Amino acid sequence: MSKEKLNILFAAAEVVPFAKTGGLADVAGALPKALKKLGHNIIVVMPRYYSIDTTKLEKLPAPLGVPMGVMGEFWAAVYMSKLPGSDVKIYFIDYEHYFGRRGLYEHEEGSYEDNDNRFVFFSKATLQLCNMLHFTPDIIHANDWHTATIPLLSKTRFVHDFAHAASVLTIHNLQHQGVFYKGVMDVLEVGWEHFNPYELESMDSVNFLKGGIAYADAVTTVSKKYAQEIQTPQFGFGLDHHIRAHSSKLFGILNGVDYTEWNPATDSFIAKDYTFNNISGKLTCKQDLQKQFHLPQREDVALIGFVGRFVEQKGIGLIAGVIHKLLDQDIQIVMLGTGEKWAERFFGEVAYHRENFALHIGYSNALAHKIEAGCDMFLMPSLFEPCGLNQIYSLAYATLPIVRATGGLDDTIVNFDKYHHKGNGFKFYDATQKALYHTVLWAVDIYYNDKKSFRKMQKVAMKAHFSWEDSAKAYIDVYKFALSKKQG
Repeated sequence: MSKEKLNILFAAAEVVPFAKTGGLADVAGALPKALKKLGHNIIVVMPRYYSIDTTKLEKLPAPLGVPMGVMGEFWAAVYMSKLPGSDVKIYFIDYEHYFGRRGLYEHEEGSYEDNDNRFVFFSKATLQLCNMLHFTPDIIHANDWHTATIPLLSKTRFVHDFAHAASVLTIHNLQHQGVFYKGVMDVLEVGWEHFNPYELESMDSVNFLKGGIAYADAVTTVSKKYAQEIQTPQFGFGLDHHIRAHSSKLFGILNGVDYTEWNPATDSFIAKDYTFNNISGKLTCKQDLQKQFHLPQREDVALIGFVGRFVEQKGIGLIAGVIHKLLDQDIQIVMLGTGEKWAERFFGEVAYHRENFALHIGYSNALAHKIEAGCDMFLMPSLFEPCGLNQIYSLAYATLPIVRATGGLDDTIVNFDKYHHKGNGFKFYDATQKALYHTVLWAVDIYYNDKKSFRKMQKVAMKAHFSWEDSAKAYIDVYKFALSKKQG
């Protein structure tokens, strides 16, 4: 079927540590390294945004020609580096007109109006780069809508160069699909016959992700539960019927965690290291966090953290609806994040009036680590969550997650069950303020009144392990499935 050592082309719009807006970047920065360790040959390709310093990159001598249909041929520069701590080469497509902007996908008024052309350009450039490098991929791994046209392009416009390559598309968040004016068909150059309800067409527009799902040899999502959820109207964002039609090639693979970065025994951001055998240092971290956020210095108070985007998906509306009732209890809450302006203003007002609530608007990796280490519990009331990583970080830091049972949160968190001695966190099922409020009270009650169970849960949490090596092995199985489907 397929050779043991695969050539893999991995295309993503964002990659840690070069550019990040969400979980896609974490996956793109970690999975290729894990695949390389398993013995496979992999290159990563991403845009060269202007936040990326070219003085630290190597420039390839020749420019890259990219055909853009009715728009003509564009020429890009290409830079190269390596993913930190690895030999994985990463290539950057440099084209100022499309990527010389402050934001990755949007400005303050909303999404860039030419995002369709920007990412058709990037997808075509990625395939053209393979020809320039004389790199013949067995697997082309696309990610989210930004590169979802690659499976289609590799089977149509570029079929002569990639006839033997199998394609895999990973959906990190189905909510974002890349829906654009149908005129982009003349830039794609795949033929208008592909503008139909079974491929690219969606309500007289072009849907990049829909086309990717149709043309990829295999489709993955970032948790088993999310793979099930996106086939339902509630979580399918209008594509559930389309996804069900392609369910025979759909797989759920849970994201891994980089434990070299998220490990309380070696974390340079936290006040005191601690381990499974001795978590006493966690109290020092709690005191440091309270000091950092100007909270009353109390060892005995239940301290709850939140790190994430202030958007509806993350359940920010649920939190806003119960925050004052929660703060009337004997607890402290600290929040770190940025997002919708109403939420930033609302929680800013709460922080001004409540001494047991602290807020940092923006993102700080150092503060994120301090919150994971210093809190007793971590809040993730997401309306939907393809995978989620913060709940897994929390487990490693003995910080018990309080989550809504959806997607990867449901896959990774086992609900507390005192009578059967199980659990590494607290789950609720209904996306309501009432369910969130009472679950937090339940967790806080265990913290204060059943310390033995709470400590045991912390130990269970720290034993959990979600490695990228395991995830990478699962992806290899999917790659082999895609190749067998292609060759069959």
